[in-house]
Amino acid sequence: MPPTATLPRPASRATERQSRPGLVLGIILTVQLMVVLDATIVNIALPKIAAALNFSTASLSWVITAYTLAFGGFLLLGARAGDLLGRKRVFMAGIGLFTFASFLGGLAPSAGFLLAARALQGVGGALAAPSALALLMTMFPEGRERFRALGYYAAVSIGGGAVGLILGGLLTQWASWRLVLFVNVPIGLVVLALARRSLTETPSRNGHFDVLGALTSTVGVTSLAYGFVRAASNGWSDLVTLGAFALGIVLLAVFVTLERRASEPITPLRLFADRSRNASYVARLFLVAGMFGMFFFLTQFLQEVLGYGPLQAGLSFLPFSVALFGMSQLSARRLIARFGAKPVMVVGFSISTLAMLLMTQLSASTTYLSLLVPVVLFGAGNGLAFVPLTGASLAGVRQEDAGAASGLVNVTQQMGGALGLAVLVSVFGSAGRGVPGQSVAAARAAFVVGADHAFIAATLFVGATVLVLAVAIRGRRAVARAAAGADVPEWVRDIGQNEDTAVAEGVAVNG
Repeated sequence: MPPTATLPRPASRATERQSRPGLVLGIILTVQLMVVLDATIVNIALPKIAAALNFSTASLSWVITAYTLAFGGFLLLGARAGDLLGRKRVFMAGIGLFTFASFLGGLAPSAGFLLAARALQGVGGALAAPSALALLMTMFPEGRERFRALGYYAAVSIGGGAVGLILGGLLTQWASWRLVLFVNVPIGLVVLALARRSLTETPSRNGHFDVLGALTSTVGVTSLAYGFVRAASNGWSDLVTLGAFALGIVLLAVFVTLERRASEPITPLRLFADRSRNASYVARLFLVAGMFGMFFFLTQFLQEVLGYGPLQAGLSFLPFSVALFGMSQLSARRLIARFGAKPVMVVGFSISTLAMLLMTQLSASTTYLSLLVPVVLFGAGNGLAFVPLTGASLAGVRQEDAGAASGLVNVTQQMGGALGLAVLVSVFGSAGRGVPGQSVAAARAAFVVGADHAFIAATLFVGATVLVLAVAIRGRRAVARAAAGADVPEWVRDIGQNEDTAVAEGVAVNG
């Protein structure tokens, strides 16, 4: 009898998924773009929305705030849900809710209906975003490959805001404001179909939700974010503002106490055991606080002072996105490996600080060409530094804590945006009120003076990012000492930090 041929086994579905990392990365980046873009795409459409749904001037800001509060408040809960229930499952649930809420928002017949839809979008984004970053960590575990993936992720995370301004201007000017919400529906449906076939589920854990931790963190973070938003419109001495801050601080203090005792904490405190990781969280908060100044005030300057239309104002940020994408790829592929993460971060954010400083020279005679240099420099500096900054936030994190760590990255980003908006708007209002006159020219002059002072405050925020990274991030020598067994505090071991993993990942982060 002839020998029986041995047929090759068909590749398992999980193997096929792992062999298509490009498709998985594309899904993750698309979702991150949707979540980030939705925070800015609505901005340019606000005047049209106000006219269509009879928003008052005071209530119009809630179209942005409803999304921001829900997204920031539910991030830690969404992150831990992915760790316990399976990240693919939570990721798809978040995208499904986000897509459905976008559809409802596009159909909104009233102001209240739209605000409810925006809040639902925020909850969906809070479920999807941490799981997306955690899935990226799982898919790209090696140092160099992960940094390349993070290069694209960083470009989307920062550049998505500028893309939102461009797309929002395009849809609002040429079609309808409702399309800024409807545009998420076909994209979300395609992502759901591809994710169902292409993503590999992470194993669920036999744990339980830390209900009290989830409640105190969600209400505490939401209360702090609301305090910052309220301060921007009503001032820092407003009783409701002070009450929101007080409630947020008390609840977060209770949250930390609960997490120290919980067997299944929603945010494991071992995530704060590494100095470099903590510094990356603080640096991100300061960076985003300053970055909001550029987007918020420069968008208004282009339209209110230079007379640009929505589309033209959006397209003005295209050089920022191009510079950011190009430098993020250069950073991820070449510079981190050659020079290490810390020098790249410090140099990158120093360039961003210089760019913001140049923007403080704003005047009524400023032209777009004179703004082009700082805009490009800001994109280039952020592109250089944001990849290693994100890597530092995730270095040494256990796989089972990846969702929680990703949630912290997003929380600090959201809180930084809320803090920046509150501080910069307060500075803007105080400076602008000192300009006399009631004419259109006087109003423009007041805006320029206020924006100029706001950019000074934004420069201080971005400069603080450089200072934190220069002082607190460990360099290659410190990582080498840690690898040799030194420079590892005893209390790190006491709370269960996996030192071998932390060192290996730390070496990857530091090139």
